[in-house]
Amino acid sequence: MGIGISGVSVGHWTDEVGRTGCTVLLLPAGTVASCEVRGGAPASRELDALSPDKAVVAIDAVVLTGGSAFGLAAADGVMRYLEEQDRGVPTPAGRVPIVPTLALFDLGAGDPAARPTAESGYLAARAAAGEQILVGRVGAGTGAHTSQWRGPQLRRPGGLGYAERRLGDLVVGALCAVNAFGDIDLGAADISLDAVLRLEGGFDFARTRDHTTIGAVLTNARLDKPGCRIVAQGAHDGLSRALTPPHTRFDGDGFIAAATGAVDAHVDTVRLMALAAVVDAIRSVAARET
Repeated sequence: MGIGISGVSVGHWTDEVGRTGCTVLLLPAGTVASCEVRGGAPASRELDALSPDKAVVAIDAVVLTGGSAFGLAAADGVMRYLEEQDRGVPTPAGRVPIVPTLALFDLGAGDPAARPTAESGYLAARAAAGEQILVGRVGAGTGAHTSQWRGPQLRRPGGLGYAERRLGDLVVGALCAVNAFGDIDLGAADISLDAVLRLEGGFDFARTRDHTTIGAVLTNARLDKPGCRIVAQGAHDGLSRALTPPHTRFDGDGFIAAATGAVDAHVDTVRLMALAAVVDAIRSVAARET
């Protein structure tokens, strides 16, 4: 299965022993993007450039990575790869690739010293020319878990999930690295929020930092940066439906929304499709474990 949006490709670097990795989405020239972060403990890079009032017009790639703030170094390797491809903002000193990056915390999943590096990012970008793997415990999802409020013995495997929604020629896809404090909510009546609130002995909220769900919403719609921000907000609405509880102060939940500009579409249509795609992508992670 590949991403059904022309010009978008995905590559991974995976450390199966250290239980970490990174995922790179290479985007066609002229792709517009914005973002929104709602979790209280984000690790990110180049997100300020995506604000609608900033001068950056387009981005070249998106990186989702493990390794917490250490893993942001993977973006250096992606920039090197893109520079070799003559991608980036033209300047008198050469092109500067724009690579917004989101990281999740997986340092406790395997070897805490194992983190994606610049070389990891370079290899993931180069791998984007090959098979498009979009689901499973690969890349940024390698060390991911869900239901972490239950403790290390009862937490469940997380990983990458992908889903698309289509309406005629319009395509909206969501790639999520699910590493959640809460449970994936499949729509059952006894949602886990009740269980969290009734924990016997309580949960040590002050000590936990081992979470964060990050993702990218991709569309072939023609949107400006404010429109992409609206789509990123819709992605978080989807996360709130699929994870319980969402956006805690010790998650760094964030989404980047990127539009390649091939199809005319109303921004509210794209936002609704993004919400649905994110719900499907996150829930697919739980479905693989049942």
